[in-house]
Amino acid sequence: MAHVFLFLAIIAEVVATSALKASEGFTKLVPSVLVVVGYALAFWLLSLTLKTIPVGIAYAVWAGAGIVLMATVGWVVFDQNLDLWGGVGMTMIVGGVLVVNLLSKTSAH
Repeated sequence: MAHVFLFLAIIAEVVATSALKASEGFTKLVPSVLVVVGYALAFWLLSLTLKTIPVGIAYAVWAGAGIVLMATVGWVVFDQNLDLWGGVGMTMIVGGVLVVNLLSKTSAH
């Protein structure tokens, strides 16, 4: 269940960050509410994750996956471009998350 909670925390964080962009400095009500609810949900789910998965591993996966997903949302939803080196960096982040989850003995499997 810890990995399910972590996955849901990542999704909630990406939704909240996307809403943060859409809130235009907290001047739009619905996106602003989504920011607060999304981040609260993300941190609550992350706290459940930490009962099983070490904090360093959980945070590395959460941050890495969040970066890559948010960059994808930025590209698809907000029409933001990613250059070659940005793509290389994102690939390295995904590789790091995979190494931690598939090969590291410190991750809860």
